[in-house]
Amino acid sequence: MLQPRIIPSLLIHKKGLVKTVNFTNPKYVGDPINAVKIFNEKTVDELIVTDIDAGVNNKEPDYSMIEKLAMECRMPLCYGGGITNAEQAKRIFNLGVEKIAISSTAINHPSIITELSASVGSQSIVIVLDVKKKYMSNNYNVLINNGKDKTGINLTSFVSSLQDLGAGEIVLNSIDRDGTMKGYDYKAIDQVRTNTTLPLTVLGGAGNLGHIGELISKYGII
Repeated sequence: MLQPRIIPSLLIHKKGLVKTVNFTNPKYVGDPINAVKIFNEKTVDELIVTDIDAGVNNKEPDYSMIEKLAMECRMPLCYGGGITNAEQAKRIFNLGVEKIAISSTAINHPSIITELSASVGSQSIVIVLDVKKKYMSNNYNVLINNGKDKTGINLTSFVSSLQDLGAGEIVLNSIDRDGTMKGYDYKAIDQVRTNTTLPLTVLGGAGNLGHIGELISKYGII
């Protein structure tokens, strides 16, 4: 029987592990390698590591850092940050990473999803959607570049297109709930869940086991 996955998400900024609130004011909280060691002991199901500097600064992924993380990590590892083409993806997989996550590139150039899927397989392609509720509306903006820029795309129609493009999973990240520990944004989750059958991971808002339990109770395996 399938079980819900517990997947911590680690943010890397200036080579350190950071915590943000609403995608702002990254606060240093430790060394990424030490964090991986801790989660090894906690036997989490998977780990997502995102270099939040790489994409916005148009830099290549830090392959040396990725290799060190992959060597230490005992669970499946998903890496995001600075990936713009299949050659980079193949190099990252050769370092021991199981999945890659793309966000800004996927939204600006959706054809990259198809290119990557054809090259490495859709099961390895994770699309990250950073969303923020529109003022006085039940709809959501999809933002890129660490939440700095609006894209103007329609969340539900884009989500509906992802499977045909070749995506294997979606990560939905609520900017409004990021770092607040006040619980998940169920309206955003509903809009995504009802428009795709792709596996969905939800980030933003978890503050205690009750929040996680409520999410699983409401949606089951998503």
